[in-house]
Amino acid sequence: MSKYNLMKKLKDRGLINQISDESGLEKLLEQKKIVLYCGFDPTSDSLHVGHLIPLLCMKHFQNSGHTPIILVGGATGLIGDPSLKAKERKLNTEITIACWLQSIYLQITKFLDFHCIEHSAIIVNNHNWFNTMNIVSFLRNIGRHFSVNQMINKETIKRRLYTHNQGLSFTEFSYNLLQAYDFAYLNENHHVTLQVGGSDQWGNITSGIDLTRRLNKKKVFGLTVPLLTKSDGTKFGKTESGTIWLDSKKTSPYKFYQFWMTTTDSDVYRFLKIFTFISVDDINKIQTEDKNTNQAPSAQKILATLMTKLVHGEQGLITALRITNSLFNGNITELREQDIKQLIEDGISVITLDIGANLQQALVSTLLATSRRQARQLINSKSININGHLQIQINYIFREEDRLFKKFTLLCRGKKNYSIINWKLDEL
Repeated sequence: MSKYNLMKKLKDRGLINQISDESGLEKLLEQKKIVLYCGFDPTSDSLHVGHLIPLLCMKHFQNSGHTPIILVGGATGLIGDPSLKAKERKLNTEITIACWLQSIYLQITKFLDFHCIEHSAIIVNNHNWFNTMNIVSFLRNIGRHFSVNQMINKETIKRRLYTHNQGLSFTEFSYNLLQAYDFAYLNENHHVTLQVGGSDQWGNITSGIDLTRRLNKKKVFGLTVPLLTKSDGTKFGKTESGTIWLDSKKTSPYKFYQFWMTTTDSDVYRFLKIFTFISVDDINKIQTEDKNTNQAPSAQKILATLMTKLVHGEQGLITALRITNSLFNGNITELREQDIKQLIEDGISVITLDIGANLQQALVSTLLATSRRQARQLINSKSININGHLQIQINYIFREEDRLFKKFTLLCRGKKNYSIINWKLDEL
């Protein structure tokens, strides 16, 4: 693939929102391999699915022979980016930031190649250069290149000052200078000529382009990826239960898999282009086949499988598929005790009951039924399963064999409404 076709491929996949000088960047890519960077501030102990978009964009560049640098914001994370924030960020301690950085570092290493010979990815921490710079030097050498008039006219600043009617501390106001200097520093010390970021970073990126020109007399470029929304206009990466994280301790592989499985038909083919490395032609073929078949679309399963394996590895995918198969196909015998604990951590409804409870009581307690009357109706209509087995006895009392791993029972109303009974151990 030619270097120019890389840009076309990124456009075709929906990975480009803005480019500072598109023709100039295309010309540069035709001439040589470049070094590019993308920054991630530690605002939590984990990245989330939205961070995958710039990371995968960087991977496309690396696959074409370019060298990606990931900047982790050990310094900028202590300050806080005001972009897309309606109010001042909470300032976290240096110890907290350092712990979060370590977690994020381990996650990033899954998505880029850090061991290839010619264009191996690099991770840098901007704390290393800001920690040795005193405030007077920063204001004299960096601050003098910034116009306050221009800074307050940047969209992120205007939004905070006027739309949200919130004040802005000098701490957050200075963030733009710090990120701009990151670009200039990496250009001088690592020959970086392109910064990749989310569309909310456009103002910070253009400041870095301008500062690099002033300090280093060099031409550099900026590229933003889109802040993704779903076809219904809602924010991508959010569910009713919260953010979808990349850390398996915060979002389990099963929950992660189900997040992608529930992608709507109107979004799934677009997401396949953005998040996977399947060719656009093959994705179009999948879409055509799904449209012409009378069966359920295959695209969601392909997307969920590839994304879960990418983020959680082969073992994470196996776990997700095992739980999915158990819940939706009734193969409860495949479940492991850790799988049930994972479901509980994921937020599935769980209650504690005494030994001797009956089915009607359990259905009402788990909110699978609103009353004993409805519970009886559900049982009579063959809508209730215990551990994957249909139960039609109105006055059924739970037995010892109903307790998985001696303490759990899985109730299901219909095909998708699950709840777990955690039997009181002191009664066993």
